[in-house]
Amino acid sequence: MSELLDNSKHRKVKLKELILALHEGKDPKKVKAELKESLSQIPYGEVVEVEQELIEEGLPEEEVLRLCDVHSEVLEGRIDLSAIKIIPPGHPVDVFRQENKFLLEVVNEARNKIKNLGKELLLREDIIALTALFNQLMDVDKHYQRKEYLLFPYLEQKGITGPPKVMWGKHDEIRELIKGSLEVLHTKDISLEEMKAVADILLLPALKGVEDMTGKENEVLFPMSLDTLTEAEWYQIHIQTMDIGYCLYDPPFDWKPSDLTDEVFENQNTDQIKLPSGSFSNEELLAILNTLPVDITFVDKNDKVKFFSQGKERIFTRSRSIIN
Repeated sequence: MSELLDNSKHRKVKLKELILALHEGKDPKKVKAELKESLSQIPYGEVVEVEQELIEEGLPEEEVLRLCDVHSEVLEGRIDLSAIKIIPPGHPVDVFRQENKFLLEVVNEARNKIKNLGKELLLREDIIALTALFNQLMDVDKHYQRKEYLLFPYLEQKGITGPPKVMWGKHDEIRELIKGSLEVLHTKDISLEEMKAVADILLLPALKGVEDMTGKENEVLFPMSLDTLTEAEWYQIHIQTMDIGYCLYDPPFDWKPSDLTDEVFENQNTDQIKLPSGSFSNEELLAILNTLPVDITFVDKNDKVKFFSQGKERIFTRSRSIIN
């Protein structure tokens, strides 16, 4: 046991030295080579611990955020994922991962469009296709909001504060890049040369930001979160997910913990929905709305879709990814 602890301590000390060397301006390629030579594999939990310790020791969060992508590039292929917990379909982490697959498909398709700008189609047709793809990428906002408002609070309650703050900062950067890309794509009379310049400045960095974030999530955030949160906490995240919505993916499974206990349901609101002429339980109201021979979609005062019925007689198909 002491040998394992010593190995862990050694890895963390070495990783910390290499990350600090990056912040002091050392060439990332040299750091990556040194990492490869001195550390074969690094458990995902130790990556989080080192980042947290560096922030606690005084390294500004802004500085960690600034070089976050460099850290990821250096650590690529060095993180040990052999101990990741297996999760069932429909679990919040499974949903996050499935969304990442769809996001990467959109990223790759957009990259191919940019690579072939003006070659296979008219420039205007390429721009229309890219606009559609970047509109799909805007759906990543729901993915990030679920992390920010549902997952991160549980991590912070358990003392893991640094990595969520850094990741939230990257979310904001990616959102701004996607919004900026869409603003330019809606510009009329843009030339091929201007479009290529915009791709280098905005479009490609936005795509790389989304792609890199999927790696940070799949290799570090989600494995660490699975080790940290309880089944009850994951179920609370699951039942609140619909308040925000899904990203490019509508889960076909409704996950529930294998061992439902009072702890799992302790925070659920079981109050009746009271109206002037009576009251319903959530289940009763849902059954009524889904039995009506009409499709219902409720859009709130902020022009956000908040609910749609799921009766047998569907007029048109809607997925839960449209929520919010």
